[in-house]
Amino acid sequence: MLSRRSFLYYSGFTAASIIVGRGRRAASESSRRKKPNVLIIMADDCTHSDLPVYGGQNAVTPYIDQLASEGLVFNHAYLASAMCQPCRAELYSGLYPMRNGCAWNHSASRPDITTMPHHLGSLGYRVGLAGKVHVLPDKAFPFEKVEGFDTNCVRNPTRPHDLRGIRQFMGGNQNEPFCLVVALVEPHVPWVMGDPSKYPRKKIQLPPNIAETPRTREAFSRYLVEITYMDQQVGDILKTLDETGKAEDTLVLFTSEQGSQYPGCKWTNWDTGVHTALITRWPGKIAAGKRTDALVQYADVLPTLVEAAGGDVAKHEYDGTSFLSVLMGRASRHRQYVYGMHNNIPEGPAYPVRTISDGQYRYIRNLTPDEIYIEKHLMGWTGKGELNNPYWATWIANAWNNPNTYNLVKRYMHRPAEQLYHTAVDPYELKNIADDPAVADVKARLSAELERWMKEQGDPGAPQDTHEAIQAARRGEHMYGPIDRVK
Repeated sequence: MLSRRSFLYYSGFTAASIIVGRGRRAASESSRRKKPNVLIIMADDCTHSDLPVYGGQNAVTPYIDQLASEGLVFNHAYLASAMCQPCRAELYSGLYPMRNGCAWNHSASRPDITTMPHHLGSLGYRVGLAGKVHVLPDKAFPFEKVEGFDTNCVRNPTRPHDLRGIRQFMGGNQNEPFCLVVALVEPHVPWVMGDPSKYPRKKIQLPPNIAETPRTREAFSRYLVEITYMDQQVGDILKTLDETGKAEDTLVLFTSEQGSQYPGCKWTNWDTGVHTALITRWPGKIAAGKRTDALVQYADVLPTLVEAAGGDVAKHEYDGTSFLSVLMGRASRHRQYVYGMHNNIPEGPAYPVRTISDGQYRYIRNLTPDEIYIEKHLMGWTGKGELNNPYWATWIANAWNNPNTYNLVKRYMHRPAEQLYHTAVDPYELKNIADDPAVADVKARLSAELERWMKEQGDPGAPQDTHEAIQAARRGEHMYGPIDRVK
């Protein structure tokens, strides 16, 4: 929404233009000004429930909390794959992993898809990205590169951010709206930024899906420090937006990406993997200090932005649908189900997983339950003679005489064919009720809908988690289903 000063200025400009015979051009420019700017701030590997706004007991995040107080918090926002590259491809394309082609980490989308830069660019937007990119190929994701934020999520230490690049981008052509993604690299491992003494290990309250060991407490302390470091970056970005004078005309979205690099979070289909934070602010459009239980997914974001910009969503073939009516307070519900998938190659041996949730219950189908689950980064070596996550070895060491730790290790590595959780009352999904006859109808309903979704996506299940399938995807091919629905 324009400030009073901007409104008077623009109104005068338009009137003057009409007087001198430039009415058509002035009307066009006035129309462009009605389109909101868009600022998307993305954390990296941050479990949503570790943020205070979602019930986190440890981290201090004053800037994210302030943003939440100024806008709408989504209690039930999800992504389809709890890995950096697939979830970003979903966000930027509006397509699920199978249909955009990026169904594995460290892979690529098909070169023929069109994405956020294309769809918003055609509506007159300058579309830029600062920080971590992690999507391929460039043809499918032609973001304008914006300098100032580290692009390497595993650098030790993270490079200091420089706000000049985003300030210049935000303050660019006054007659063109902007869409800017600032993709941060915290709190992705290595957890090296900030002062761990701010989070004394003995005072930390570990989540119930994290095993209790001294080494785990040390690591979790460093992870929390990086959340606070990330929050400071969020504050700096929002301050920069304010300084450009465009905050009132900008739709802001903050999201935490997938869960952190702890067992049961990233690389899994449990709620702490695929549930993401989503906080939105749009002064004068989105009511402040509100929360919604509407189910939304990353695939819904791009069609929402296109509709908010006045574009024709029907021109594009999205898997997602616009939730603009939820943002504007006209609706309290959006979708009935959210979907998820995991293909484990190249993170470890094949271990395909599929999931569905209705916001109350989550159903998980492990397609190769006789195998053990292995994730090379979490369990393995850095290549420099050091463990990536030294705390994992302490889980194994303690499992022999600690039943809780044993159960968490077993839960992570040995999974039954089917899992069902009443997530609304068991948010960390520790009690599998798949064999409970009292919820047999729930399991049957979710299982049938998951089957329908997989068929729609051309997803064969286990055969998709192979080296042959990932190589075909990198060639821009789709091995198992039709792709002609994608424009």
